[in-house]
Amino acid sequence: MATAFGGFPEAGFDFLRELKENNEREWFQPRKEIYETAVKAPMAAFVEALNGEFARFAPEYITEPKRAMHRIYRDVRFSKEKHPYKTKASASFHLGGAGKEEMAGYFVGVSPFEIEIAGGIYMPEPAQTLAIRNRIAEEWEEWAALVGNKSRRRVAGEVGGDSLTRPPKGFAKDHPADFWLRKKQWIYWDTGLDPALAVRPGFVKEIARRFEATYPVIRFLNGAMAGRKVDRSEYF
Repeated sequence: MATAFGGFPEAGFDFLRELKENNEREWFQPRKEIYETAVKAPMAAFVEALNGEFARFAPEYITEPKRAMHRIYRDVRFSKEKHPYKTKASASFHLGGAGKEEMAGYFVGVSPFEIEIAGGIYMPEPAQTLAIRNRIAEEWEEWAALVGNKSRRRVAGEVGGDSLTRPPKGFAKDHPADFWLRKKQWIYWDTGLDPALAVRPGFVKEIARRFEATYPVIRFLNGAMAGRKVDRSEYF
């Protein structure tokens, strides 16, 4: 059963706005309790509410908040950007037992500046990339129907991601799936939602609606990496 979530508190968004202007330890530490109560705790409640939605259409993606939520601390070791804190709350949802990059999954980031929603696989390993390309090539009509579905595109947009400039080795350039076979990522990415939606009661439903729309594509990608043939009943 879905958990009620009334939206992120304005105090949390106020904190993130101020953090953007004062992104340093000396400012954050005296206000850490505000972060814990106005950002972190509501984000945990948001994750629980999304888990309730996943229970309805994708129970294998239910992820406990502690595991799903990302730390606010940035890894600055290899970055020119040395600000120590993220100015958003975010979480990822992955298949039970899978590592964060092992299979296709979901991501949501929340801030007063932008809402980020993603679904797919962002950094597949070479073997995963080949498995996905092989499945798309072999089951091209099924893939075309999935990504071309009009109702899905209205809700979630298009599958994006970086691409090669030429066909990958082993695939003909005249293959009807050439556009998709050149992909190095297969991912839905949307930043078009008004951040003001996050403080309203309907926010969970709005995110879940997009996640559910992309779920058939996510299953196709994961099925490829699991070496599973398509079952049309799963997607239509």
